[in-house]
Amino acid sequence: MEKKEIVEKFEEKVRKDLTTFLQEKGALDAHVPECPDVEEKWSVIARAYLPDGAREFNEYPVVSLGWMMLIGMAMAFYWDTDWEANSAVENPYAKLRDMRGFDEMDDAIIRDLLHYEGEAADKISDLVAECASRTFSMINHEHVEPGTEAALGCYIAALHQLYLAGMAMELNALGYHMTPLQNS
Repeated sequence: MEKKEIVEKFEEKVRKDLTTFLQEKGALDAHVPECPDVEEKWSVIARAYLPDGAREFNEYPVVSLGWMMLIGMAMAFYWDTDWEANSAVENPYAKLRDMRGFDEMDDAIIRDLLHYEGEAADKISDLVAECASRTFSMINHEHVEPGTEAALGCYIAALHQLYLAGMAMELNALGYHMTPLQNS
């Protein structure tokens, strides 16, 4: 199997797993919300994040993966609050990272930006950690050789799906429920 095919199959497996898990936890509806504006920011965010995320992956893989889910949540929040201003930010990742630094990006996003407190903040932290752990396990079971193009491709694919899952989860929390319109 070619690298591209391995990565595409892996990304689809991660997408399905995260969607099913988050739906079971009540964090996503049956129809997952989409937001093309936020999705378009993925490539800019990924390029900026990759040096930090890859550096942290060896020692802190769950953090490296989970922070991207939080970034997806933050971008959905930005879209909901003032997309015109927030979409003009040249490096959204750096803006989020620089709130408290890379190591405290979870608290910066969950508490400072999204204003989750107490049990709600703990629930979000736990969900993100579980999603990142599940995804890390999937990476480990993919049996791609570390340090190869396929391994990097699977890591980036995992980050992409975590970003989209975070975006969808926050959109859902903000009240964007994708339900069919009833005929009047």
